[in-house]
Amino acid sequence: MPDRIDELKGSVKEAVGKVTDNERLEAEGKGDKASAKAARETKGAANQVAGSVKDAVGDAVGNERLEAEGEAQRLKGKSQSAG
Repeated sequence: MPDRIDELKGSVKEAVGKVTDNERLEAEGKGDKASAKAARETKGAANQVAGSVKDAVGDAVGNERLEAEGEAQRLKGKSQSAG
């Protein structure tokens, strides 16, 4: 969630820069937004991978709880990565 808030802050900063014709502020906003988006997508991808591994291990050892946790983490990662 913090990364999405940082994305929003970057968008606001970018918009204010455009409206006030402040190129520095606009560029700073674009950079902040891109950085937050990359962080969010990276966390999402990591959660997807970790969740898939948990799911597979749970399946291999017959641990339904671990499978469910893995599936939940994978879905969380998918949600995080979504734009």
